[in-house]
Amino acid sequence: MATFIRRIAISYILVTLFFSSDIGFFGRVASFGINYGQVANNLPPPDKVLELFSNLKVTKTRIYDTNPQILTAFAKSNVEVIVTVENNMLSQLNDPQQALQWVSGHIKPYLPDTKITGIQVGNELYTNGDKTLIQYLVPAVVNIHNALVQLGLDSNIHVSTPSSLEVLQESYPPSAGSFKSEISGIMSQFLNFLATTKAPFWINAYPYFAYKDDPNRIPLDYVLFNPNEGMVDPYTNLHYDNMLYAQVDAVSFAIAKLGFSGIEVRVSETGWPSQGDPNEIGASVQNAQTYNRNLLRRQMANEGTPFSPRMRLEAYIFALFNEDMKSGATSERNYGLFQPDETMAYNVGLAAFADSSTSSTSISLTSSATKIKAASNGFQSLFFFWMFVCLLTSALCGFV
Repeated sequence: MATFIRRIAISYILVTLFFSSDIGFFGRVASFGINYGQVANNLPPPDKVLELFSNLKVTKTRIYDTNPQILTAFAKSNVEVIVTVENNMLSQLNDPQQALQWVSGHIKPYLPDTKITGIQVGNELYTNGDKTLIQYLVPAVVNIHNALVQLGLDSNIHVSTPSSLEVLQESYPPSAGSFKSEISGIMSQFLNFLATTKAPFWINAYPYFAYKDDPNRIPLDYVLFNPNEGMVDPYTNLHYDNMLYAQVDAVSFAIAKLGFSGIEVRVSETGWPSQGDPNEIGASVQNAQTYNRNLLRRQMANEGTPFSPRMRLEAYIFALFNEDMKSGATSERNYGLFQPDETMAYNVGLAAFADSSTSSTSISLTSSATKIKAASNGFQSLFFFWMFVCLLTSALCGFV
């Protein structure tokens, strides 16, 4: 009797582990993120934005400050929030005491009710216009992290910074990826911090910009994730069917060339404008819809890049709303998936979240071929799992 109970217990544990993991037949599709910018004078209040997130079942967002109204409104919700230290604060954070005060005042009061999962120290420090800001990066991230440790808040919050692709000296082909020589020293120190704290490297990657600058040489289908021949990296033989994955892998290769491995690269911003000036080739509703819809399909499929196929690429779409107070070209004000009145700027399939579960939404965002493949893979996984359980149980019988 005791032997029978042990066998049942072992099988139960294995079944529990299988069905609670993301590799199981009923594995939950990981959520994608959406950037919640606020450079506008006509946006809905944070509680209405939370309601929108809840209806869409979106559980990850990134904001560009530590807005107390947003952090308070998002308390006791299931939305994970990445917050940002504004660039003008960087020089002050060179002082560990100032960093401690910042964390004590801007992070601690909202925990644990608000799920703050990351702190972005600055935004695009190298290409923000003041390139001297990047010198403050390493002291700032170290001091913010140490402050979290001192306050006992570091276990669930990573500290990093998002960079633009302009930190790269070379990006094509991906295996040629390398950081600009003038910041390689700072990048080495920063990567050492990320490796030590197990934090990700975040990159703002916009295939739109590459296409806009060279539409005659860059195929539109390649940047929009549409079916295309793609390109093969001549040095690695890795095949790329879209530019975003190639950009991300160029960053991974640049990191490796500085002697670091195991640092996850995530996309902090990517998107496509639905409107632009006459010289902004490719900025249209159709292209924005296609890019973001296809990106969502890849996200729902939990895809990795060719260089890191087993690691799902985590990406945050820019942005939730069109922001009417942003300066610059017309495109800058037209990256939103939604208008400020919460109507869709265009349909990328997000509305399906309002009426269905995450798993059913993943089906609605994929093609018939993908559905069949996913179902087939699911049943195969379930079959082989039970084969494993039976074999293991039989083997254990011989030792009990």
